[in-house]
Amino acid sequence: MLSDQELEVLLLDLESDYVERKQSLADSERIREAICAFANDLPGRGAPGVVFVGVRDDGSCANFAVSDEALVTVANLRSDGNILPFPAITVQKRRLNGCDILVVEVAPSESPPVRVRGRTCVRIGPRRAIATPEEERRLTEKRRSRDLPFDQHPLADATLDELDLDLFRRVYLPSAVPLDVLEQNQRSTQQQLASMRLVAAREPVPTVAGMLVLGKDARRWIPGAYLQFLRFDGRELVDPVKSQREVDGPLPDQLRSLDELLEINISVSAEFAGQPVEVRHADYPLLALQQLARNAILHRTYEATNSPVRLYWFSDRIEITNPGGPFGQVTSENFGQAGITDYRNPQLAESMKVLGYVQRFGVGIPLARSELRKNGNPPPLFDVTGSHVLVTVRARRSATDG
Repeated sequence: MLSDQELEVLLLDLESDYVERKQSLADSERIREAICAFANDLPGRGAPGVVFVGVRDDGSCANFAVSDEALVTVANLRSDGNILPFPAITVQKRRLNGCDILVVEVAPSESPPVRVRGRTCVRIGPRRAIATPEEERRLTEKRRSRDLPFDQHPLADATLDELDLDLFRRVYLPSAVPLDVLEQNQRSTQQQLASMRLVAAREPVPTVAGMLVLGKDARRWIPGAYLQFLRFDGRELVDPVKSQREVDGPLPDQLRSLDELLEINISVSAEFAGQPVEVRHADYPLLALQQLARNAILHRTYEATNSPVRLYWFSDRIEITNPGGPFGQVTSENFGQAGITDYRNPQLAESMKVLGYVQRFGVGIPLARSELRKNGNPPPLFDVTGSHVLVTVRARRSATDG
């Protein structure tokens, strides 16, 4: 973290190419672009970039009110899903040269290129710009693989033939990159895959995330890359199995199949409850189950176990088991609290956002709780240990139940 003296020097250095000044939060998109550009650190300085909010272009005070709400608003720019992968930032209120200023420090990313809404922003002298294909190639080559999360590690013995490249061009790429950028793009498919961390930067082999998202047979390389579904005719594991299925395949196909599986297993009952109009209720709200199951796929560990995600559907409840305990700043004590989240698989998180299966990061469990409450289900129960997370969802009780 930079000292007050260092920040004051940067504040007044109008020639610096790693300082951005804003009078207010009126243009949050420009602040996002500045964060993205500093995270990419195209010049390779290895030093943080700084966004000052509450100052004019000449460094003079703009008398901006640095409230708690303003601090939270800027901090949320990191994880609202518009900047991917997540940048490392700190947001503080500092008093510099007699002026209250909101200061955002942005650390260089270990996994460039970083994009905002599909565009790679870089710093060219004192201005921001969209990276050229050559600049994106330089950013891709800057990655330090030894420091990367497991989902960005290369699968050394795999080849590009293991990936469904038609799925990449037809589904993933148009979702990840704006049309106007694609029309100007002259890069090869391998370069495009590498820039999105689905292929290793320095050699043409899939990453773990690339295999999970696009692999023709991901389980050959990552044995636990599937969801095991069992529906029991009763309340115990020893009761007869009514149906079973293993949900696997490339991530888009897997998530689509999961949604279909949940839909066909939800029961809807009709109740009058003393009213002349029939009221129809599902035993489980679809959106809640989607959020909880997707969370399990996203947050599980793919490195330490070959166990799949398990979704067991009993006559009175559903149990979803994620083989992977809390990660990072998430602990068993704060698990599920709003605003506390971390990502064991940041590239998989980005891919789920790109494909539209995550609308906003950090709200999956709160949204599931809300949907269960509105549907009349009890709140979900979480059993969190160092090796797994088990969530239990109880069926909705009808008005005629005793």
